[in-house]
Amino acid sequence: MSHRTAAIASRVGLHARPASLFTQAVAASGARVTIAKPGGPSMDASSILMVMALGAGHGEEVVLEAEDQGVLDELVTLLETDLDAE
Repeated sequence: MSHRTAAIASRVGLHARPASLFTQAVAASGARVTIAKPGGPSMDASSILMVMALGAGHGEEVVLEAEDQGVLDELVTLLETDLDAE
């Protein structure tokens, strides 16, 4: 499994809209992806409830893990974009 670290760029962290957009992208990828805070337990990244329960705020880092490096690259880019920006 490959892993990547991303800093959350959205002003509200991974809540509501950013979490929804992220989990939709995970589901659309068809890959099994997990997300965790460094040193914390891994959670299913396709579950909006799990992602929101992570409580990742603006500027915090999360670790993504998946078999497909290309999927990870796309998801890191998404998380490092302010998904709340107009």
